[in-house]
Amino acid sequence: MLTQIKGLHHVTSMAANAQENNDFFTKTLGLRRVKKTVNFDAPDVYHLYYGDEVGNAGSVMTYFPFPDMNRGARGAGEVAETVFSVPRGTLPYWQERLTKEGVQGLGTYDLFGEKRLRFAGPDGDGFSLAEVDGDNRTPFDGGTVSKDEGIHGFRGVTMRLRDEGATGELLTFMGYQPVDRHGDMIRYAIPGGNGADTVDLEVIPGAARAFQGAGSVHHVAFSVEDRAAQLEVRKALLDTGYNVTPVIDRDYFWAIYFRTPGGVLFEIATNEPGFNRDEDTAHLGEALKLPTRYQQYRSQIEAHLPAIKD
Repeated sequence: MLTQIKGLHHVTSMAANAQENNDFFTKTLGLRRVKKTVNFDAPDVYHLYYGDEVGNAGSVMTYFPFPDMNRGARGAGEVAETVFSVPRGTLPYWQERLTKEGVQGLGTYDLFGEKRLRFAGPDGDGFSLAEVDGDNRTPFDGGTVSKDEGIHGFRGVTMRLRDEGATGELLTFMGYQPVDRHGDMIRYAIPGGNGADTVDLEVIPGAARAFQGAGSVHHVAFSVEDRAAQLEVRKALLDTGYNVTPVIDRDYFWAIYFRTPGGVLFEIATNEPGFNRDEDTAHLGEALKLPTRYQQYRSQIEAHLPAIKD
C-alpha cells in the first residue's frame, strides 16, 4: 500500500465558455483565479485554475474551456460529482446565495453524516457543498464570499461506476481505506489526509457509459509532496501492471497519468513548485502565462483566445 498520496491535488473539467466559467467560480463561488494559462497540449484553449489564496493542493478546480463545446452525457466511468468543503452551519447561506444567482439543480441531502447542498455548474457540472467540522484550511478571503462562509477546498469526489471491485482495490493500493457504505455508495478515505481526502464510489451496474463534453471531469489528480515521492508512486503502479505516462512538466507541478479500471483518468501531481513560481502571490492569475515553448507564439495565441473580463 502506498503512503505518499495525501488526497486530491486538483480536479480538471471542460467547459463551453471561458467568461461564463470564470464568473461562476470567482463571483458565484468566491474562489480565486490562481492561474490563467493555456492547455499545454492545445494552446489555442485556456487552462484556468481556481482555488484558495495560493492554490494549495486540494483546493484547485481547473478548466479547459473549449468554445461552444457540446455538453457531455452523464453515466458510468466518470467523476459524477465534485464536492467542496464549507464550514458547518453555512448551507442556508449558500442555498440563498446560489438561488439568487440563478444556479440550477439545487437540492439538500445527507451522506455519511454530512449535510450537503447539490447544484449544477454552467455546463451541467455536478457539484456539492458539504458541511465539514474541523477543516482548518483557510478559505480565500479576497473575493465575493467571506472566509466565515467560504470554501475550504475539496472534500472529495464521487465516481460513478458499474462495478466497485477493481477501482476499490486500486484506491486501497493508493492508501485509501473503505470507511463506510450507504446503499450504492461506498466511501474511501485517507486517514490524516489533506482535507480533500475522500473518494465515494457510486455503483450502478446497469448505467450507460458517460460521454465526455462540456461539464465533464477530464481527470482527477492526487497529491504527493515532491518528485521523489511521485517517482516512488509511478514505480509501484508500473510494477502493479498499470500503464503510466512518463513524468510531464506542467510548470506548476509535475504530473503522471494512468487510466483506472472503471475508466476514469487519474493523475498524480506534485505539490512543488506551486503557482507562485512565475507570479507573486498578490497577482496570481492576472496575466496570461505561457510555457516556454509557446512564448514565441504569444501574439498569435493572445489574438486567438477570447478576452476574459474580471
